[in-house]
Order: sequence, then C-alpha cells, then structure tokens
Amino acid sequence: MTGRHARFRNDADELIDRLAIEEFSLYHQTPTLHPVAVVIAAWKEAENIAGVLEGLPAEINGAAVSVIVSVDGDDDGASELTRQAGAMAVVSQVHRGQGAALRLAYRAAREFGAKYVVTCDADGQTDPNDLAVALKPVMDGEKDFVNGSRRLGSTHGRDSVRNCGVIVFGTIMSFLTRTKITDPAATIRAFSAELTAGLTLDEHQFQGSEILITAITRGHRFGEVPVTMLNRRSGASKKGRNLSYGYNYARAMTKAFWRERLSLRTRYRGGAGRRGATAAPASENPRRWGR
Repeated sequence: MTGRHARFRNDADELIDRLAIEEFSLYHQTPTLHPVAVVIAAWKEAENIAGVLEGLPAEINGAAVSVIVSVDGDDDGASELTRQAGAMAVVSQVHRGQGAALRLAYRAAREFGAKYVVTCDADGQTDPNDLAVALKPVMDGEKDFVNGSRRLGSTHGRDSVRNCGVIVFGTIMSFLTRTKITDPAATIRAFSAELTAGLTLDEHQFQGSEILITAITRGHRFGEVPVTMLNRRSGASKKGRNLSYGYNYARAMTKAFWRERLSLRTRYRGGAGRRGATAAPASENPRRWGR
C-alpha cells in the first residue's frame, strides 16, 4: 500500500469511527460505562447475538459490566437486537472487518470511562465463565495483557487444520516475540482500556496477531490462562477457507513484526543518540528482536 493510499484509508477509517462514536454517544445519551467493558465484534451475527448477550454476567470479579457490541456494517439488524437486549451498540456503517470493529469498540470503551476490557465472540464460541478468569490477572495488577488459551484449556472445534494452525502460528509467534504464546488466535483477551490507546492497530480483519505482537514488543506484561472454546451457535465462520485464513494471518503477523521492529530500533537509536535523552528500556532492547 502506497503512502497516499494508506493516508486515504486512515482518513476514511477515522471518519467512519468518529461518526460511529457520535451516534453511540447520542443514542446512549453520553453514557458512563461500568468499570468492565465486555467487547464483542459482530458481522452478520443477528441469529446469534441475542443468545450470546443473554448469557453474559452482570458482574465480573465483583465489578459491574457494560457490554459493547461493535456492529461492523449493520445490514442484518444486529444493532437493534443488541439494544433491545439491553446492551450498547457502536455501529460502523461500512463493513471493514473484525479488527476494525474491535478497534472501534476499544475506542468507545476508553472514551466513555471503562477501566478494563475483555473480548467475547459474537457467535457463542466464548464460555462466559472464562471472562472472569482472563480478566483477573489484569484487575489484580499482575499482567497488562492476558490471552485465553484453548490449548491450556480445551476446544470443541473439530477442524484439525485450524487446530494445527494454532500450534504452528503459536510456535512462530513465540519465536518472534521471545514470549511463550500457545493460542495466538484466542477469542478472549483482557487488558486495561487505556492500553489500546498506545498500540498501533491498523489491521481491518486479522488483528489477533497484530495486537499480540504490538503489546508484547512494547513491553506490556503478557500472560495466558486456560479457557474453553465452544462451537458456534449457528452459521458459518467469517474467516474464510483454511488456506486463505492462514495466508492472511501470516501476512498480518509478518507486517506487525517488521513494523514494530523498525519502530523499536528507531526509538532506541533516537533515545540513545541525543544528549540528555533516555535510551529505550532494557525490555525494549532491539537486540532482543534482531536474531
């Protein structure tokens, strides 16, 4: 993507997001969110969303919960169903992908006062009981970013290629980040709401690898907890065929790695090379990423 095209897409994304945030604020009367925001990205999940929302807890680890469904192109009435169920919907009028939908929801969580964010699938693959498990290390101040791992827990998925892909990409990402990652495609992630404000999140669809690599590279304390991955309530996966999904996931992972490596080297050299400037912390030493 050329610089001009990238700037155009960034400007278009900002306009779409800003309009969605304005509509969210207007419809929900400038809400003040509870401490925990359960974030759900939804595209063509009208048949599943009501059942998913019904099963979510009102409190997580003693903290009240607000639910934000980020509707990525509202062409099936999912936003109306979400609001009828008592949850909040932030609506992009353009379908862009799960990554863009999550980024929009993270922004809504930050701007309207949530302290913590935990993600949940719109198709019923998330066990609601696991949300508290994933969020606890963050709320206790032990970790900055937590992944739920089906490999540490269990999965009901029978697709052997997808299950193998989790192992392969987990191994690759562990090597790249020098951090043990068993489930790079986790459906549950937990972190402080403000953490996402300092991360570069450009991917429209395959954000899972991008947010992992970016958070770990920038020194955030990472951990995993065992969770159970359930089968979809109904419908088909939106991630595409196994081959195309694997290719696009690898592309996003590689792009994020090289972007963060370059950024880290630039910060390190800039900090160390200016009089009176402070070099990058030891946890961000680029030699760690240069092998």
